Amino acid sequence: MIGYAMVGTNDLEKAKSFYDSVLAELGAKRTWGMDRLQAYATGEDDTPLVVCRPHDGKAASFGNGTMIALRAPSRDIVEKVYKKALASGAKDEGKPGLRGETFYGAYFRDLDGNKLCVYKSG
Repeated sequence: MIGYAMVGTNDLEKAKSFYDSVLAELGAKRTWGMDRLQAYATGEDDTPLVVCRPHDGKAASFGNGTMIALRAPSRDIVEKVYKKALASGAKDEGKPGLRGETFYGAYFRDLDGNKLCVYKSG
């Protein structure tokens, strides 16, 4: 149902460096891109995460209550992504742990304040 998810940035080069490092832990890499955006995915059939400078030329901002969730293959990968994100300059929004009986997640904000979750369910 979702074709792609997009987060804004005010410094695309810094954002690409951040996401290159953090998303590599999930097996994702750069796919298609243009001068103002870069997409990341784990494969052709994966829903891409796109990082972009806003089309209208105004400053990128994040929405209150807006979050992108990234599915991980294991709890170990959840922890690796979370640690890599914090080491790459992200801000903690919730340490790895169980939320409910089977949802294992961790939360952080990227360099532009966009909130992301990495999780393993089941």
